[in-house]
Amino acid sequence: MAALSQAVRLEGDVLLLSLYLQPKASRDQFAGRHGDELKLAITAPPVDGQANAYLLKWLAKRCRVPKSQVTIISGETSRHKRLKVIRPREIPAELADLLADSA
Repeated sequence: MAALSQAVRLEGDVLLLSLYLQPKASRDQFAGRHGDELKLAITAPPVDGQANAYLLKWLAKRCRVPKSQVTIISGETSRHKRLKVIRPREIPAELADLLADSA
């Protein structure tokens, strides 16, 4: 489980995520592991940045922060993405479980 714990890290007040994104899914959900990353399925299509915009909005809502506090660090045009959430007011249960496992 150590590899997956690197996919979800809390450094100070910043939540760092390494994600494998599956766009155009039937529903939005964290879908387990994909190698050393956390797989995230979203309903938005991978067209003209729609999936990225949707991802930022969805994650901001789940972490109860303004969308401006969620940033794609790398992977803008890839399914493999690194994101950061600044000062999350809530950590989704799926991520909190992984953080607890790595502690």
